[in-house]
Amino acid sequence: MALIFKFLVTLAGAWIAFYVIGNADFTWVLVVALLGTVLNYLIGDLFVLPKFGNIIASIGDGALGALTAYIVSQIVYGFEPTATSLAVFAVLVAVSEYLFHIYLRNSKKVAP
Repeated sequence: MALIFKFLVTLAGAWIAFYVIGNADFTWVLVVALLGTVLNYLIGDLFVLPKFGNIIASIGDGALGALTAYIVSQIVYGFEPTATSLAVFAVLVAVSEYLFHIYLRNSKKVAP
């Protein structure tokens, strides 16, 4: 359930940054959100968060989300995020991940 929530929050951030601001096709917004969720979980939540703490993990998650979107834009014709939309996405992901990490650490239902 926590991963579904993480995906939905990432999708909301991608939608704001790339669909509303950047006018991208929703299909690519969905792809970026899915890839961002998976990579942030595998790298940020499982590796960086336990070793370096919430602030570093959240900043890293935001940067990784923006990097993921940038890499997708280099592979996919028609998905062209602006620097502004990438920055907005990075900030939205970092803030949401910071709050998500607090939830993860305080939740009795999610394993450490």
